[in-house]
Amino acid sequence: MSEREYPGARLRRQMEAGTVMCPGAFNALVARAVRQAGFEAVYISGGATANAAGYPDVGLISLTEMCRTIREVATASGLPVVVDADTGYGEVEMVHRTVSEYASAGAAALHIEDQVFPKRCGHLDGKQLVSTEHMVDKVRAASEARPHDSFIVIARTDAASVVGLDEAIDRGNRYREAGADMIFPEGLTSEEDFARFAEACPGLLLANMTEFGKTPMIGVDRYSEMGYDLVIYPVTMQRVAMAAVTERLAQLATDGSAAGFLDAMQTRADLYDLLGYTPGNEWAFPPRP
Repeated sequence: MSEREYPGARLRRQMEAGTVMCPGAFNALVARAVRQAGFEAVYISGGATANAAGYPDVGLISLTEMCRTIREVATASGLPVVVDADTGYGEVEMVHRTVSEYASAGAAALHIEDQVFPKRCGHLDGKQLVSTEHMVDKVRAASEARPHDSFIVIARTDAASVVGLDEAIDRGNRYREAGADMIFPEGLTSEEDFARFAEACPGLLLANMTEFGKTPMIGVDRYSEMGYDLVIYPVTMQRVAMAAVTERLAQLATDGSAAGFLDAMQTRADLYDLLGYTPGNEWAFPPRP
C-alpha cells in the first residue's frame, strides 16, 4: 500500500486544503449518512458509543467493542475515521496495543487524554489529571506504535478546566514534543481561549464543538480563522436522533398508532438510497474514494 492510500494520509491532505468538519457517527448507518451529506471525514466518540450501548461516558466501552465500531464505520463510509481512545485503555503497554488495533480496524487517527481513569466527559466538573510526565510517556508510546507515519496521533488535554489554560498550553507543547501530531484542548470556554491556545501551541489542532457543554457554539469558519484544522461534532447526530426517538415513542404510546408521524420518518426508498440498495440487484460495499 502506498503512503497516499492510508486513511491518515487522506485526512492530512484534506486538512492541508482547509479546516475539516468531522461529524460523529454512532453506528455504520449514520456514517453512510455523513458521507452522503458530503463530509470528508467521520468521528467516533467514546461517549456516543457508550451511550448507544446504554452506558454513561465513564470509560466502560472495551477496546474490542470500539474496534468493531471502527471497522463498521470505516467500511460503511469509506471516509477517514477519527476515533476517541479515552485514556488509552490502560498504561503504556495498552497504548501500544490500542494504536495497533485501531489502525488495523481502519482508523486514520486517534486521540488519548490526560485524565485519570475512570474518566469523565470533558465538559463535566470534577475531572482529575495524570501527571504531565505520565501522559508524555503515553503519547510517546502511541507515536512509536503507529504502523505508518501518516497515522495521526492526537493528544487531548483536559487541563484548562482543571488547573487553567496556561497549564493546558504547557501540556500541549510537551505532548507535541513527545510525538503527538495534533493537540486537542478540551473544555475551553471562549473564543479568546481557543485563539490563545492556538497561538501558544502552534501545529495541528483539533476543536470539539459539542453542545450543552463548556464551549460556546462557534462556527467552523471562526475555528479556521483561529488556526484549528479539525472540528469534531461528537454527539450532535445522536442528540438529534434520540430527541426524535423519545418524542415519537411518547406519541406512539399516546396515539396507539404511528400514522400521525409518518411524515417525520425516513422512507423505505430513502433508506435504500442511503444503503445503495436496489431490491433484486446485487449489493456491494461502497467504493473507496
